[in-house]
Amino acid sequence: MAGLTAGKILRFDEVRGYGFIAPEVGDEDVFMHANDLVDEKYLYQEGSEVEFFMEMGEKGPKASHIRLVHQSTSHQLPRGGLAARTVSAPSAPDTERPAPATDDFTRDLTEALLDSVGSLTGDQIKQVRACVVDLARARGWVTS
Repeated sequence: MAGLTAGKILRFDEVRGYGFIAPEVGDEDVFMHANDLVDEKYLYQEGSEVEFFMEMGEKGPKASHIRLVHQSTSHQLPRGGLAARTVSAPSAPDTERPAPATDDFTRDLTEALLDSVGSLTGDQIKQVRACVVDLARARGWVTS
């Protein structure tokens, strides 16, 4: 195996399981495959900085042991899901607003998920949305 190399993901198709990395050094794109990812594949997005070991595959340079260098925590659930952290109710605003209806909250949440992490699958969106809506109901943040 060659030494550790850094680069940015040019594109990665989570469904097909492959993509390409632009290495910091060199001008040839490096092939990446989902089997070589260290983190969950949905975290690998276009523009993400990664470290990897460069190998020569049958068709050219290939990355192995691909690890994200920096993960934005704003779009991630904590390890272990929502139960892994304590969520406190927001402080009361100066003017009390009624809690939104669950349908409105669900629609807004779906749009937020699509806007923030475009590579989520429909099933992933449904799972996250159901978990967040249950939490919102339990906290009284939405009305039925």
